[in-house]
Amino acid sequence: MKKGLCFWSGVLFLTACFAAEVPAVQETENQMFFLPAKDGFSQPFVGDCMPYYEDGVYYIYYLKEGGDSYHHAIYLTTTTDFLTYTEYEDPILEAGESTDQDDWVGTGSVVKTEDGYYLFYTGHTNADSHEYAETIMAARGTDLTSFEKITGWEITPDPSLNQKRDFRDPQGYYDKETGRITLTVTASQDGIARILKYSLNKDLTDIRYEGIIFTDPVGKVYNLECSDTFLIGDTWYLTYSAQDDVLWYAMSEDPYGPYAEPVCLDGPLFYAAKHVEDGENAYMVGWGRRSGSEKDTRKVSEWGGNLIVQQLQQLPDRSLVLAPVNAILNQYEDITSLTQEDASLLLDTEDGKVYETLCECEESFMLEGDFVYEGEGPFGLAFDYKDGEEDYKFITIHPEEQKLYLQFRGGRSVPAEEPVSLQAGQEYHFTYIQEDSVGVFYIEDKAAFTVRLYGVADKPLYLYSEGNTVRFSNLKQYR
Repeated sequence: MKKGLCFWSGVLFLTACFAAEVPAVQETENQMFFLPAKDGFSQPFVGDCMPYYEDGVYYIYYLKEGGDSYHHAIYLTTTTDFLTYTEYEDPILEAGESTDQDDWVGTGSVVKTEDGYYLFYTGHTNADSHEYAETIMAARGTDLTSFEKITGWEITPDPSLNQKRDFRDPQGYYDKETGRITLTVTASQDGIARILKYSLNKDLTDIRYEGIIFTDPVGKVYNLECSDTFLIGDTWYLTYSAQDDVLWYAMSEDPYGPYAEPVCLDGPLFYAAKHVEDGENAYMVGWGRRSGSEKDTRKVSEWGGNLIVQQLQQLPDRSLVLAPVNAILNQYEDITSLTQEDASLLLDTEDGKVYETLCECEESFMLEGDFVYEGEGPFGLAFDYKDGEEDYKFITIHPEEQKLYLQFRGGRSVPAEEPVSLQAGQEYHFTYIQEDSVGVFYIEDKAAFTVRLYGVADKPLYLYSEGNTVRFSNLKQYR
């Protein structure tokens, strides 16, 4: 590729320009939870996503973990339906040299102005020669598949933060009326996580720090990662993934607060999700956390995993809930035969657990039905793992604790949990979708709960109850 000097309208920066090349692409069909193609024997994973929509295509930029990716280079996959993906084999933006500010690339966002596109991103370095561990950097492009870094441009942490290490995840929005770009950035101040607001002209000049728009109300999280701000109806929403925690959202009457108390949107295994919309529907695009080893039955804590897309729904009270993407639901057409002849089951127990075999756990399937319970004991789905109850894996609904749990080792390990509000005597509809080891459990209008279940394919799947009376009805499994 040939390097040279070039200028871009309205921006007085020098950058390396490259001769145009046709990006190498690869089609991936019927993969709901996308993974990049293997690099030899190495399986890369999807990290923090930067979704963008234009002209019927969803562009999902992501930090690639492993494979041929150097220090989390930004790669791209596109889709029109969240079922068939076009994977771009070469990086859209590479990490710099070991002495550069962007020795590691952190997540950001794509912004379109009248003059072209910006890709804002985080430049991270561990080199002592740099004053700041993280700064906000930018690249520009005339299309959505080719970006060049803007040399010499960056935003550094405001001195009022009193720290130089955590300053990242720029999420950008362009206002045509004012000709200005707004950036929200996550950072900590006095050891407490904050979300900051900056604004700048569309030529990236006149950078203004406009203060803190949100502070972690708990005060125990060091960063509110991958924040996003968007409007549904007449309500503004702020979403973020609390570091090593779950996905949250908060509501406001104004785009940048003040915000109401945040509410959980999914558990800790659906991470770094950001919103994208197409004019009719809105989605959250994130990644499903994985285990370091498929044999690990104690935790699910590794960085990066499968791409997961879930549809955003606004309820009458303006609260948000995640739901399955319609195209994913519609692909399941073939109803399989359940182990039970009757599509309804009553599980009644005062002491101990009772199990009823429901079906076989296939490589890709959907399960749906209704349930109503009377007591406070736990119940849900049990997955055979090693032909013994002591090793079962569970998706548990616990009425007394008002939580959903992912449990391993017969319930002795709890890799994930999430709050849920349910009432005895009320009927609820559930949907469970699984592909390979990734699953998402939905209770309609109430909760979405992402799980990771290795080693359960081609084994029995049970309904279970412990100290509760639960009636399941309208049960169906689909291929």
